[in-house]
Amino acid sequence: MHGATYFRRLHDALQQLQSGDRVYFTDWRGDPDERLLPDGPTVGGLLCELVQRGVEVRGLVWRSHSDLLQFSATENEHLGEQLNAVGGEVLLDQRVRWFGSHHQKLVVVRHRGAPERDLAFVGGIDLCHGRRDDADHGGDPQTQPIDRRYGRQAPWHDATLELAGPVVGEVLRTFVERWDDPHPLDRRTPYRMLLHRLARMPRHPEPLPERFPDPPPAGPQAVQLLRTYGARRPPYPFAPRGERTVAQAYTHAFSQARSCIYLEDQYLWSEPVARGIAEALERAPGLRLLAVVPRFPDADGRLTGPPNRLGQIAAMRLLQEVAPDRVAFYDLENAAGVPVYVHAKVCVVDDVWFTCGSDNFNRRSWTNDSELTCAVLDPELDDREPRDLSGTGDGARRLPRALRLQLWSEHLGLPQDAPELLDPEAAWDLWRTTAEELDAWHAGGRRGPRPRGQVRRHRPDPVSRWQRLWAEPLYRTVFDPDGRPRSLRRAGRF
Repeated sequence: MHGATYFRRLHDALQQLQSGDRVYFTDWRGDPDERLLPDGPTVGGLLCELVQRGVEVRGLVWRSHSDLLQFSATENEHLGEQLNAVGGEVLLDQRVRWFGSHHQKLVVVRHRGAPERDLAFVGGIDLCHGRRDDADHGGDPQTQPIDRRYGRQAPWHDATLELAGPVVGEVLRTFVERWDDPHPLDRRTPYRMLLHRLARMPRHPEPLPERFPDPPPAGPQAVQLLRTYGARRPPYPFAPRGERTVAQAYTHAFSQARSCIYLEDQYLWSEPVARGIAEALERAPGLRLLAVVPRFPDADGRLTGPPNRLGQIAAMRLLQEVAPDRVAFYDLENAAGVPVYVHAKVCVVDDVWFTCGSDNFNRRSWTNDSELTCAVLDPELDDREPRDLSGTGDGARRLPRALRLQLWSEHLGLPQDAPELLDPEAAWDLWRTTAEELDAWHAGGRRGPRPRGQVRRHRPDPVSRWQRLWAEPLYRTVFDPDGRPRSLRRAGRF
């Protein structure tokens, strides 16, 4: 779901709740005045209305870095204050590694006495400014400042899954584990403790009430929850050495890939991430990687830009050296020629397995921050050719293929049932020619009708030798830290 679709679906699900029902959520950033629909209500307004209606609302929002560093401490604090004033409990959570963040985005909607109606949402979309965009990518009117080249109303490409069935209970258990962590919510430094007191936030959450039973089965798909937690002191009681199932699942999936890895990601950084894909490309001579990323980092200033670009440039170079003809990187723009900020975290492998969640393809997301991603395997085969991209007998599956076709039709400006999209090998040249035509149209002064599609070849600005001197250590320690235990770092394993 795009942001606008997700917000409307979330609005409809919340509006139906009655006294005794429950809502749980986690967020990296939450803006209480973000409108769920063009005319409202706002996130904070609707959640407050639910509390007053007798719905239990509990939330954990990252205790962010200062707004002076282009983070969201003030807005997250305001969301908590607004909900807590009417009887909800939304708390600021700083139980992370140094330079880390709580990056999980989940919402669980539970119905007292009717578990078959329960829902969960997991993905990359925060309840905040800038996210309420659609497939046309005109941008959210309530914008969040990012690099000026994205315009005053930045176009935003994102994705979230709606879940039903027993997996809703599993998503809730991720929330409960964090909520029940006995360690104080604030980091024990004078500055952080002062912030917590000024915000009138408790240092420990109130106990959760008795749990509803898990929902009954709702569909044939298998959904696996993948998570990241950094190894920290004091340790998470539910992950004493951290957790890296996100990284482990991708590593295994890439080892099985034979035809096509398609991914959309905010960063695509880090040598460990790129190395796993490079090994897959070396092992499978027919495998191709097609990646969609933002044209520019969200913060591309003199100090933030070089570290942001450095890791991606290194990852791209490594992959292109291994398989120059089987690796392609693209970015997006809307019909007005404004770049689209790609915030989605989606991966489809051989039309068999796909993921959608909060993790990015970088070391930070795979080892350091808290992340939550869904890996989905659909048992229903797709009988359209090619029926078995991997050639292993696994067969193409309906849901992963439908997701890929939905995204490719949007980006290439074709209907979802266009036959040329079905085979990734045949569509490889379609991506290339679509980008070349749009690149040439821009280079020619935008004369004549604009070619169809959104895709442009991705060419990140270079990082000079002088910039590398200071950007490299900053990138490794602050932008893309390693949250693994030392033994795993030394062994190069997750």
